[in-house]
Amino acid sequence: MTLQTSTARRATAIKSRKSVGIFYERSLHKSTPAHLWRTRPRKASMADRPMRLTWRLFRVETSQMMTAEKPDKIGAPVEASAIVRELRRRSIVFVGLMGAGKTVIGRRVAAALDLPFIDSDHEIERVSRMTIPELFATYGEEEFRALERRVIARLLRAGPQVLSTGGGAFMNEATRRAVARHGISVWLSADLDTLMARVAKRQDRPLLNTDNPRAVMQQLMDTRYPIYMQADIEVRTWDESKEVIAGAVLESLEKFLRKEEGRRKSI
Repeated sequence: MTLQTSTARRATAIKSRKSVGIFYERSLHKSTPAHLWRTRPRKASMADRPMRLTWRLFRVETSQMMTAEKPDKIGAPVEASAIVRELRRRSIVFVGLMGAGKTVIGRRVAAALDLPFIDSDHEIERVSRMTIPELFATYGEEEFRALERRVIARLLRAGPQVLSTGGGAFMNEATRRAVARHGISVWLSADLDTLMARVAKRQDRPLLNTDNPRAVMQQLMDTRYPIYMQADIEVRTWDESKEVIAGAVLESLEKFLRKEEGRRKSI
């Protein structure tokens, strides 16, 4: 189903695989992430009171994936409480390439829904006590991906929440199955120029530490986009404010959950 949103225009060597796994499991036993206990003080929960937003989807077409495109006018509001209620214990899982905005948009969506926000890369760095570039350099990409898969599988059991994942996470079939069981996947897509403009602002992208990062990004798009298309929702990002893009995500979630509820009632 294609959705067009509406809003205001302004608006040293590779170590053994066991070494990483043992270290990770030991780290988990030493401390439990604070978000799993939900100890942070809460004021009035947005799940208890409607939150009104000013974005609206106004055109619906048929396709397998729900797609939110660039908005061009204002529409009716969304109720955050309805989204949270229909999520139940599922997570909203952002997938996409580096530079797509998974973390920054994810934070805004989490704030709008009054849900915890978790970045899987940050959680990996916390449990390993190493940065992502250090993990790549020390253990290699294969070992990093194995650790990533375990971290995400554990995080998905703590929903509802908003979870941002690394660009290669969704490429793992086991991770895709876990996301399908415990979450709703949202692909933030973007064109090559947009992605390159965004990643140029940061120097912590191991896969782009090459002589021709643009060619690498294009190759990643060619390889990963067909897999990302398996996500439940696609939101095409553009040169708009983060709030507008977050609003498009919320609208798409509302439509997806409404359609899901309709299917349940028809059974």
